[in-house]
Amino acid sequence: MTLPALGLGGGPLGNYLRPISEAQAEAVVEAAWEAGIRRFDTAPFYGLGLSERRLGRVLRGLPRTEFVISTKVGRLVRPGPGAPVPFAVPGDRHAEWDFSRDGVLRSVADSLDRLGLDHVDTLLIHDPDQHWPQALDEGFATLAELRAQGVVKAIGVGMNQSKMLVEFVRHADPDVLLAANQVTLLRRSAFEELLPLCLSRGIPVVAASLFHRGDLAAPPPDAPPEVRRYAEACARHGVPLATAAMRFPLRHPAVRSILIGAHTPEQVASNVADFHHPVPEALWHELET
Repeated sequence: MTLPALGLGGGPLGNYLRPISEAQAEAVVEAAWEAGIRRFDTAPFYGLGLSERRLGRVLRGLPRTEFVISTKVGRLVRPGPGAPVPFAVPGDRHAEWDFSRDGVLRSVADSLDRLGLDHVDTLLIHDPDQHWPQALDEGFATLAELRAQGVVKAIGVGMNQSKMLVEFVRHADPDVLLAANQVTLLRRSAFEELLPLCLSRGIPVVAASLFHRGDLAAPPPDAPPEVRRYAEACARHGVPLATAAMRFPLRHPAVRSILIGAHTPEQVASNVADFHHPVPEALWHELET
């Protein structure tokens, strides 16, 4: 797969941790486009459909051949209250686990309806931690059918643990993996087994959740000691900590792309500028050891 190095993650567009207005969400996507970002990732779970609706509202007015978009399957958005979610959204709907064939097909149809698009480029099994047998035997198998039919170009798995991603690589044929919170300065759990395996199989990895809820973007005064050490090292070399956080995953040849999230257009602009900031090799040696 050819993947742009930088993409926009849709979690904040679904009011992750705090609400943003419709106008602000639209401005975030527009700022990403203006900054040259052409890869976008979302999921039904992000804001229980809100992220897909907001992202689609902007993207469907842009040339479809100029961007790629991925969404996910495994949770259906249903009416009525349910378990708490980390999104600031009304309690009038909930997410329902479903990796069955019918559930996957329903999820894809619902996502296209919310996005207002006729197709997405990539579909990912989302967080199948407690649903391995069904996610593999029915969920992934259904995505493979859609890929074979030409409905979607690429399929894969996205989750925040390496062990099961390794199992999907061994037992299925994903085109891409999304590894959240495991290829970062603070958490390197994918380096031991997952990344070498993906490199040997030619499976590109997309790294996400790189800032650890903002600690590695703008460290708070009470940041953990390891964050302060990274920040001090970056300061000595004149490099923003956010730059190191974003560029670190791409040091591994299996990682082809990263996703950044943003609650404001200013965050988009700042992140893109930091992403392109030069990093001396001496800093990498210090951070990696």
